[in-house]
Amino acid sequence: MSQSVVSPRDHRIAWVQSIPFFAFHVFAAVAVFFVPFHWSYVVWALALYYLRMWVVTIGYHRYFAHRTFKTSRVAQFLLAFLAETSAQKGVLWWAANHRHHHRESDQPADVHSPLQDGFWWSHVGWILSDRYVETREEAIRDFARFPELRFLNRWYLLPPFLLAVGLFLIGGFPLLVWGFFVSTVVLWHGTFTINSLSHVFGSRRYRTTDTSRNNFLLALVTCGEGWHNNHHYHQNTANQGWFWWEVDLSFYLLKLLSALGLVWDLRLPSDAVKYAFRKYSLEERAELRSEPAVFGKARLAALAAQAKVAEAVKGATELAGPAPLPVLRRR
Repeated sequence: MSQSVVSPRDHRIAWVQSIPFFAFHVFAAVAVFFVPFHWSYVVWALALYYLRMWVVTIGYHRYFAHRTFKTSRVAQFLLAFLAETSAQKGVLWWAANHRHHHRESDQPADVHSPLQDGFWWSHVGWILSDRYVETREEAIRDFARFPELRFLNRWYLLPPFLLAVGLFLIGGFPLLVWGFFVSTVVLWHGTFTINSLSHVFGSRRYRTTDTSRNNFLLALVTCGEGWHNNHHYHQNTANQGWFWWEVDLSFYLLKLLSALGLVWDLRLPSDAVKYAFRKYSLEERAELRSEPAVFGKARLAALAAQAKVAEAVKGATELAGPAPLPVLRRR
């Protein structure tokens, strides 16, 4: 875990280079009022949201970032291509940055930590910085050896462009607006919530060195990624919902693909991992429940204050010494 500190100048937004990103949002918000409305467009938008969220979570995240299952080279390429229709940059770029996040999670070198830098930066600010445009080659050498993945990583705008063209040919301008622009904007922010909100809102079952949390609503929005505390406790599992009540749509799809023989060797948590929390002391469990849920420097200050209170209580207890034994008197 690195102890390097990211300097304030690294948090500047590249406003000129970010114009297309903001223009995309404005166009999606305005264009819906200039095309005929039909509920089928909403269905297309939702369907493409969840289909692409599935391939982002299964492809970018659980396969390329964490290698939690195996598949063929052809399926590997298709996963990368379909995930890139999300317009979240290249497959190697995405997976390499995520591996770095796990190595530095909520530490000063983490590129998107709400603990260190607040909601805005962790949610979207870091993406708009010109500091993180290059692919971290050293973190993704295992997949960078495939020329087809390097091609997709370089031409990452090709898959979303082809999707946009296809939607226009199928349903004209209205379907392009709803099925591509609106759906993509919602997909971006749905994905981004795992970098921001899932480190702030929810419950903590496992003790980790970061602030990851489990959140049922975020799990529904992100096809299972909301079980983030599970994931940060043991990152290399194909499922992130470890118990029957933890809905994990991406894992259900992986189980189906496994039954069809398209993927195999799904990595699952052992019982020792799943039930590790049973060995926690009452104090450790209380600590997990009491962690403050605030952003950025305010959270750092709250954690520091909490630590000082705990230290003061401990010091007072040690100073007082053990409680005296009761005096037993004979009758």
